[in-house]
Amino acid sequence: MTNILVTGGAGYIGSHACKALKAAGYTPVTYDNLSTGWEDAVKFGPFEKGDLRDRAQLDQVFAAYQPSAILHFGALSQVGESMRDPGTYWDNNVTGSSTLLQAAVAAGCLKIVFSSTCATYGDQDNVVLDEDSVQAPINAYGASKRAIEDMLRDFEVAYGLTHVIFRYFNVAGADPDAEVGEFHQPETHLVPLMLDAIDGRRDALTIHGTDYDTPDGTCIRDYVHVMDLVDAHVLGLKWLQDGKGSRVFNLGTGTGFSVREVIERSGAVTNRDVPVIEGPRRPGDCTKLVSGSSRAEAELGWKPVRSSMTRMIADAWRWHQTGHYDK
Repeated sequence: MTNILVTGGAGYIGSHACKALKAAGYTPVTYDNLSTGWEDAVKFGPFEKGDLRDRAQLDQVFAAYQPSAILHFGALSQVGESMRDPGTYWDNNVTGSSTLLQAAVAAGCLKIVFSSTCATYGDQDNVVLDEDSVQAPINAYGASKRAIEDMLRDFEVAYGLTHVIFRYFNVAGADPDAEVGEFHQPETHLVPLMLDAIDGRRDALTIHGTDYDTPDGTCIRDYVHVMDLVDAHVLGLKWLQDGKGSRVFNLGTGTGFSVREVIERSGAVTNRDVPVIEGPRRPGDCTKLVSGSSRAEAELGWKPVRSSMTRMIADAWRWHQTGHYDK
């Protein structure tokens, strides 16, 4: 089977991508330093522990596995942390990606699917966000991802490295088989934080900001099921293998949910109350981020078929009840 290098393959999205790759007939080779990932999540192919900034280690991995392409998820991704410590984000995300691309070019691996983010668009209220929207990130996380997008274009001009860039919106849900799921330390994502509050792992869920210019005062986000998301990555990989060239795609549903709406839906799915505390806004948070793009459906044939809020919460809750990687 064809080897695919998956950076960050021990993380939330990366581990789900590895499962999807294996189901599609590939061998996913996880490369992860386990700073935010979990070795127990590596279940679908070989594991190599290493840092993206370690060129010698990357060279060894490319030589050993000779991957035909890369799925690049490896990055720090907490907006608040990136505002407090931007240097770490530029070092880890940008320097790490530069080192990875240089190693890939040296090994002749010239196809990459890159995990970018809607955070590159910044705070553009009442604007339909498509792939041609202005990129104006308001935090170091989004800025680092935009820089990597620019880097990919430069490497294509210089070396012929082709790429698919996915700018995705909020990811939620879990593997329906509950083999892998979402777990971070510290946890910062809404759905797992909410489920922790529901089952008593934390005292309450804090709503960060209730004075936004939205119908109920809380931020609005477009949520996509993690399994739909990784299906897009397999389609993006095949796009490159078919020689179709570099392309950018938004991945979202076009439907936004406020924080309060997600809380209400979670209570209905779990049949439990969600204990809530109202807190101040977090620096770097946008008011509303919703995709207005249909390019992924039109060109890749991708449809977010699992991305109803009820389905995402139900799948996350099922995995949540199995226990976590550090149990």
